[in-house]
Parts: sequence; structure tokens; C-alpha cells
Amino acid sequence: MTTPVTQGRISAEIAERREAHAAAVAAGAPARSHPERGYAPYRSSVLRHPGKPLVALHDPEAVELSGPVFGVTDVTALDHDLTRRHRGEPLGERIRVTGRVLDRGGRPVRGQLVEVWQANAAGRYAHQRDDHPAPLDPNFTGVGRCLTDDRGAYEFVTVKPGAYPWRNHLNAWRPAHIHFSLFGNAFTQRLITQMYFPGDPLFPYDPILQSVTDDSARRRLVATYDHDLSTPEWSLGYRWDIVLDGPAATWIEEGR
Repeated sequence: MTTPVTQGRISAEIAERREAHAAAVAAGAPARSHPERGYAPYRSSVLRHPGKPLVALHDPEAVELSGPVFGVTDVTALDHDLTRRHRGEPLGERIRVTGRVLDRGGRPVRGQLVEVWQANAAGRYAHQRDDHPAPLDPNFTGVGRCLTDDRGAYEFVTVKPGAYPWRNHLNAWRPAHIHFSLFGNAFTQRLITQMYFPGDPLFPYDPILQSVTDDSARRRLVATYDHDLSTPEWSLGYRWDIVLDGPAATWIEEGR
């Protein structure tokens, strides 16, 4: 019988890799803003990245031509509001999440399709493969989308997701987070990342977040509470900018 991997063991592995990264940076190596593709504490990552040479495409443009096309007519005025997708109000703490999508020079990325998906306030996804015994919310499916405006700004209205268990190791729990997807000009340019909430006590225990070993890069994944974005008697506000490239780039789930 296989002995379950404990949180203590995962935490020790996380600490080892943080110390190794700190030692490498002290010796002159550049900080690693992106994690190893096979980050051992995140057990399934070892099996979820290419292990063989990539296959060259003779006509790469053909792949983009067969992908979906997105435009203003594909996004409705209510797609950004996850609390108004059903007949009733969802349960949970209503929040407003906004920010800007920027390039490495701080310039706005206009007309970018931004999609989100998340668990409900009890920490359960409206998905057939989620068997976590937390209640489903009939008024919340946890998906939304919008286009960035001329300032590169996006905005979503939703409820704060709950933490949920996963099977990476014994008693493993994911911090509350929202998944973000950004499309460039074609499907092959899609980028995916996650936004977290400030002060979550699960941060030190989560191998997915801790796989970003550089402290400053990891902090860029955490939204900032902005009281000016909070609406009286309605919702709390969070701000989170996404930088697509350069030294201040937001971590993207490459190869996951």
C-alpha cells in the first residue's frame, strides 16, 4: 500500500526549491519568474509538459485559420457579470474585479478577449468532474468574459470563490482563485493564469502558487483590495493588472 504524501513532505520540498532558487540568485543567476515545467511538489506537473521534441508544422498559419474568431459581436453586455447569468442571485460575497492588460512598455492591450472561470462560494465548480461534496449553486456557473477597452481595462462582477480540496497530497487545499484566459489575435496565442486574493492563509501550502519561486513574481499573482472600487451595500473591489511580457510579466501557465 502506498503511503499518502503529507503536507509536511510537500512543504519541505517547496522549502528546498525556494532555498535553491535563493542560493542561485545570490550566486548571480537571474530570478526565475516562471516555474519549472516539472515542479515536483506539484505532482501532476511532472507528467503534464512535453517530454519529447515538438513536432514542426509545415504550414503554421493553417492552424490559426482553423481556430475560432472573436470579435465585439461575440460578447454581450452581461457576459462580464457572473451574478446575472441565471434567474436568481448567487450565494456568497459579491466582488468586483478590474484591472488593465498591458504590454512590457505599460501600453494598453486593446480589444483583448478576457475570460474567467472559478469555483462558487463553497469551493465547487459547476463541472461534471468536480466531485467535491460542497453544495452547487443553481444560480452560479462561474464563467464570464469581456473585451478590454481603449485603456486595456477589463471588469468582472462575481462572487468570491471558496477554497477547495485537490488530490495532489493528503489534506491538500487550493487557495481561493480565479482563472484568467487571454486571447491574442488567434487561438494559438491563448494565455492562461490565475488571480489570488490577499492574505489567504493557504498560500504557503499550495504547490501551484509556490512553484513560482521568485517572491516578487509570486506577489504579482495576488490582487489588491481597493476600497474605492467597492460599491456601498453591494460589493467589495479588487484590482489586478496583467502584464503580458517583459521583466514584470504576469506568470502564465506555460506547458500546464
